[in-house]
Amino acid sequence: MTPHIHILVGPTGAGKTTHAHRLAEGRRAIVFSIDEWMRTLFSADLKPADGFAAVAQRTARARTQMTLVARQTLAAGCDAIFDTGLLTRADRAAAADMARSLGAPFTFHVIDAPAEARWARIDRRNTEQGATFAFPLSRAMFDLVETIWQAPDARELAQPFYARVS
Repeated sequence: MTPHIHILVGPTGAGKTTHAHRLAEGRRAIVFSIDEWMRTLFSADLKPADGFAAVAQRTARARTQMTLVARQTLAAGCDAIFDTGLLTRADRAAAADMARSLGAPFTFHVIDAPAEARWARIDRRNTEQGATFAFPLSRAMFDLVETIWQAPDARELAQPFYARVS
């Protein structure tokens, strides 16, 4: 079977990480979760005063490294599952270009839920610190990310590699 790239799209708290791990079950796949990479690589070095720009810079570097490892993953015959947010149309266009550069078929899985339901999930995740917990997310950060999120528009969703997850 040809390896496939799965790219999860959705706002904070939509269920992307949970979906990524469900996708990986029963198939040869590696999940590339941006939250896990950021926690492991940068959480000890980042301070709240560093701000969003510092996080965005480190996120870009982590995505670059994920792409390099994904190339090896695909060459080994495994699917690559990217759980990296992709909050803006520009982020998603760059992710599509990245997937094309890797030369494997790819699908964008769009996951969404109402903002208050997503915040309730995050608040519960902050408290329980279960399987999908990487680091706490404050309501202020959630609200900031909400101002950045651009839901896929009709033009994006019409592309053949987009699929809605229910």
